[in-house]
Amino acid sequence: MNTLRAYEEVVDFIASGTNPNSVIAFTPSDSVKNRVEDLICFEKTRGLTEEETSELEHYMQLEHLMRLAKARARKYASSKQIY
Repeated sequence: MNTLRAYEEVVDFIASGTNPNSVIAFTPSDSVKNRVEDLICFEKTRGLTEEETSELEHYMQLEHLMRLAKARARKYASSKQIY
C-alpha cells in the first residue's frame, strides 16, 4: 500500500517530538503530495480501482487528522502567547 510512506512521515514527525509551531508548519513530502494529486486526477478522469480508492481514503483520513491537530495547535499556541 502506497500510504505507508505517508503514515511513516506522520509517525516520524510525532516521535521526533512536537510543539504547536511544528505541528502548524508540518507538510507532507512532495512524493506524498504528488501521489494524492495523481489519485485525484485519476478519480476525475478515469475512475479509481478499489485499491486506489482505499489508498485515497487513507490519505484523506491522515489529512483530516493533521487538520484537527493544526487547529488544536493554533488554539494552544494562541492561548500561550504573552501580551
